[in-house]
Amino acid sequence: MPAPVDGLPRERLIPAVIAVCLAVGMATLDTAIVNTALPTLAHSLGTDSAAVIWVVNAYQLVMLATLLPFASLGEVLGHRRVYLGGLAVFVTASLVCGLAWSLPSLAIARVFQGLGAAALMSVNAALLRFIYPSKMLGKGMGINSLVVGLSFTLGPTVASAILSVASWHWLFLINVPLGLAAATMALRSLPRTEPSPHPYDRTAAILCAGLFASLTLALTSSAQGSGGPWALAELALALVCGITLLRRQAKHPAPILAQDLYRRPLFALSSLTAVCSFSTQGLAFVALPFCCSINWATARSRPAT
Repeated sequence: MPAPVDGLPRERLIPAVIAVCLAVGMATLDTAIVNTALPTLAHSLGTDSAAVIWVVNAYQLVMLATLLPFASLGEVLGHRRVYLGGLAVFVTASLVCGLAWSLPSLAIARVFQGLGAAALMSVNAALLRFIYPSKMLGKGMGINSLVVGLSFTLGPTVASAILSVASWHWLFLINVPLGLAAATMALRSLPRTEPSPHPYDRTAAILCAGLFASLTLALTSSAQGSGGPWALAELALALVCGITLLRRQAKHPAPILAQDLYRRPLFALSSLTAVCSFSTQGLAFVALPFCCSINWATARSRPAT
């Protein structure tokens, strides 16, 4: 059915909101839920802390690289299609993560899970424009932001609760029933939106993905102390992709990266604040589990007095 003129009727609005919030909550939660389990994963999979970090990095790198290309694809194919496709990939990848038998298999499954999460996150705000009446759109955006903030913050708590009663596999398997519930509600309630008349710019999508993937890899290499030539090469690739992307889309009517928005000081400052805030919180979520694990092991090794 076509997208409504001004929001969904009440009987479809509530399940549509729940479907979007469930998907966004799962995608955000999986950004933080694994961090608490990193020491457990390293011990269970027989690897070290430097290698097991890629369980987190694989998800976040793919998600960052493909978020904007999926947002642009949603304008062309329809937001509902991208949401449902992303949800299917995310749930399937979560099942594979829960059944993973080694670090490589888990990291590869996390790549596909990040791909599905990017598709979900890229269209959730756009879907809200068609779900809520215009007079309630601010409320809808507020609820969406609340779900993202709570999911990111509650990640370590949820992970600790699951690990206290089950194995690490259930950190991922819990997404399967939640994802199926979200898909059931989404199929019945989410509106179909009119596609954009502009064609999908595949070259710009590749450049955008290359920009953020290379930048993330460069920062990761530097943070892990394996910088040097590789980090410089990744940074150079990010610079080339970024400059080429900006030049290619300078006069595009619907650019993937809307650079004109960053000429507005309020928008630019808000974006910078968000990046710094989430980066700091993400770094803490990765470092703290290992610090706590080391302190616990040290305390156990001390002789009783």
